[in-house]
Amino acid sequence: MHAIEVDHVFRIYQKYSARHRFQTFKSALVKGDLFRALRPDELVTALDDVTLSVEKGQTFGVIGENGSGKSTLLKLIAGIAKPTKGEVRTQGKISALIELGAGFHPEITGRENIFINGIMLGLTKKEISAKFDDIVAFAELEEFIDAPVKTYSSGMYMRLGFAIAINVNPEILLIDEVLAVGDAAFVPRCLDRIDDFRRRKKTILFVSHDLTTVKKICDRVAWLKSGRVQMIGEPKRIVDAYLQDVAERQERSFERRQQEPAAAPDGQEERRENRWGKREIEITRVSLKNARGQERRVFTPEDSLVVEMDVVAHTPADDFVFGIGLFNSQGICCYGTNTQLEDYEAVSIQGEGKVVCRIETLSLVNGTYYLDVAIHKRDGYPYDYHRNLYSLLVSSTHKDVGIGRLAHGWSFSPGIGIKPPQG
Repeated sequence: MHAIEVDHVFRIYQKYSARHRFQTFKSALVKGDLFRALRPDELVTALDDVTLSVEKGQTFGVIGENGSGKSTLLKLIAGIAKPTKGEVRTQGKISALIELGAGFHPEITGRENIFINGIMLGLTKKEISAKFDDIVAFAELEEFIDAPVKTYSSGMYMRLGFAIAINVNPEILLIDEVLAVGDAAFVPRCLDRIDDFRRRKKTILFVSHDLTTVKKICDRVAWLKSGRVQMIGEPKRIVDAYLQDVAERQERSFERRQQEPAAAPDGQEERRENRWGKREIEITRVSLKNARGQERRVFTPEDSLVVEMDVVAHTPADDFVFGIGLFNSQGICCYGTNTQLEDYEAVSIQGEGKVVCRIETLSLVNGTYYLDVAIHKRDGYPYDYHRNLYSLLVSSTHKDVGIGRLAHGWSFSPGIGIKPPQG
């Protein structure tokens, strides 16, 4: 049995241009551009022929980048907005954790707002009174419940909104990224309450950028892109496809940015790269690849980085060293090595060849990095030195600081109560 059915739904907004705005009604009439100012410049399609269904008791995830239509979809299901075309059908009472606290009246107390919001969500005054203490306790607002809501912090707003919505005991719970603004102590309690809903076979529609939690709690997942459904299915498969799409677009975006010249302080174009040496031994091509041999410019900290150098010795030589160096965007050397430092002994080189340096795990924090490659003599005389000529992006969901992401783990004695990360 379907708790939610979305049947060929479109949601189209009118977008008005800033150049057609006017300061006053009178000025628009005087200028004769009133009707031109009111005319929509274009239509924006937030949802484009979306069809999906959620079974009763299922936890269904919706993922996608900002602007993909996720929040619009939840608002249509919640009844906050109406589809331009198509139909949304639901079975059961809905509670929506969308823009928590948006319906609060700032001038009245938290107590009064609980009753007003509870009635708006379909409870009677008697039912709200029975749940009142649980709502206040869950929101941790015992000391502030009789203060005007305008005196609350954003975290207090969020806690009260969540506590009201979660205690309505709905058949369908809609959750839209509200946990992103919660504090470290409150979010685990919210997730525990969501897990309780799952155990009680309530229907949950969960919109989030937290892909680890999506994979952990969802039975099925839909991926939205530019208002259209790309895929629906098993969580890990859909999340992996979404991440692959994000990585490919990051690659293209990074390539475009690197092709744009940087501006020097005096307005002249400045090139980051530099190259020197007489090239008796020359580096003719450098490729950055992943462990599967695919050329890449965007990596994760867990990825391998394979640096391939095509070289040619225009004259035979027996004194040569190959080296690489990785620098962050501040010019700090993150890592450097060469064959001399690692006790390789040069014997001979003549004609064309290939040099490969494989870094098994990058282990760098999120950011842009620049690669130096070089061939020189043991005494440092440069044959061919490429400075900052190649760049790569390390894209990470980890919140590390510094330069490197060191392999690590945590352990705690039995007396320390602490919950591990979700997933």
